[in-house]
Amino acid sequence: MKRWFFAVMLLALPCWAQFGDGVQKLITLKYADPQAVVRLLQVFGLQMQVDNRMKVIALSGNKDRVSMAEEAIKQLDIPSAAQKDIELTAYFVIASDSPTVTNQPPNLSGNPIPQDLQSVVATLKNTFPFKTYLLLDVLALRTRSGMGAETSGQLAGNRLSVFKVGSASIDSDGSMIRLDRLHAGVRIPNRDKDGKLDYVDTGLTTDVVDVKEGQKLVVGRSSLDGPDKALFLILIAHVVN
Repeated sequence: MKRWFFAVMLLALPCWAQFGDGVQKLITLKYADPQAVVRLLQVFGLQMQVDNRMKVIALSGNKDRVSMAEEAIKQLDIPSAAQKDIELTAYFVIASDSPTVTNQPPNLSGNPIPQDLQSVVATLKNTFPFKTYLLLDVLALRTRSGMGAETSGQLAGNRLSVFKVGSASIDSDGSMIRLDRLHAGVRIPNRDKDGKLDYVDTGLTTDVVDVKEGQKLVVGRSSLDGPDKALFLILIAHVVN
C-alpha cells in the first residue's frame, strides 16, 4: 500500500512544487544507491524520504538548501557510483601442535595448504609455534556494495563452517573494500540434557575489516577444540565489474 501511494504521488506531483517558504522536489537516481546518497545529504538539514525500489528521493525544505542538495546529487549519481559485485573467498586454516596430518582427529581433518596460500601460511609459521597447518574449508560468497550476505558449508562430524558479512562497501577508487559485522567460524552441534540439538559457534567476529582488493589478508585467530589448535581466517576480496 505504501509503494502504491508513493507511486501515485509521483504521478500527481509536478517535478517540484513550492509551499510557502519551502519547496518539495522528487529526484530519480540512475546509478547511485539511494540510501547512501540520503546519508550524505543529511548535512543539508532537509526532510527526506527514499524509495529504494523506484530509486527516488523526495526532498523538502528551504529552497536554497534543496537546490544545493540537487547539485550534490548530480555529482554523486554518476556511472561509477553504480553498485558493483564484491566476491569474497574465506579460507579456514586450522593449525595444530600435532606434527603430522594423521594425528588429526577425524572431525578436524583437512587438506594440504594450496599453492596460492603457501606464502601466507609461511608467515604464520614464523609467527606462531604450531607444527601443522591444514585447509579445513573454503567458502565463497558474492554480495553487492551496500548489502550483506552469508553462506555455510558441511564439515565432517556434523560441523558447519559459517561465513557472513552484515554489509560490504567499496571506496571511491575501488582499491579498498570495507566489510561490516564479519563472522567466520565453525558451528559445532551440541545436545542439551533434554536431547535438543543446538549449535555452539566458535570463530572470528569483528565489527569492521578493511581489505585491499585482491590482497590475501589474515583476519585473525581463534581457539578451536582446545589450546593446542587454532583457527585462522584468510580472506581475499575482489570487485567484480
